Amino acid sequence: MVRLTINGKSMDVDVHPSTPLLWAIREQVGLTGTKYGCGIAQCGACTVHLDGDAVRSCVLPVSAVGTRPITTIEGLSATSTHRVQQAWIAEDVPQCGYCQSGQIMAAAALLQRMSDPTDAQIDAAMTNICRCGTYQRIRAAVHRAAKEA
Repeated sequence: MVRLTINGKSMDVDVHPSTPLLWAIREQVGLTGTKYGCGIAQCGACTVHLDGDAVRSCVLPVSAVGTRPITTIEGLSATSTHRVQQAWIAEDVPQCGYCQSGQIMAAAALLQRMSDPTDAQIDAAMTNICRCGTYQRIRAAVHRAAKEA
């Protein structure tokens, strides 16, 4: 049994300590907005916030989380009113949409660290993979969200 704080709620999750956080979130807690993509921390579909930092949950064992709070896409805003989510909608970012929860979580973490990132800073921070190639719209949405702060 592992105690996790996910989206502000503390809960006991019945998983082995080596279980990747992604599977605890999806399979045990039932929050399926965080996606499985590659399983090797390369694509970023599994990105969540751990104490405010963007992390790849597919390779992070629950034993490494400790007492740090976890935020998933569902916890960013229950009504999709977070400024990054609104910018994603306004810029019409998603095509297939599979990677978008991870992209949004990465962008939200970036904007917590820097209020008005340059194109180069966005490109350096947004290492998530989008198979549809919506990178220009992702960058535009990050800029839009920065202006909404």
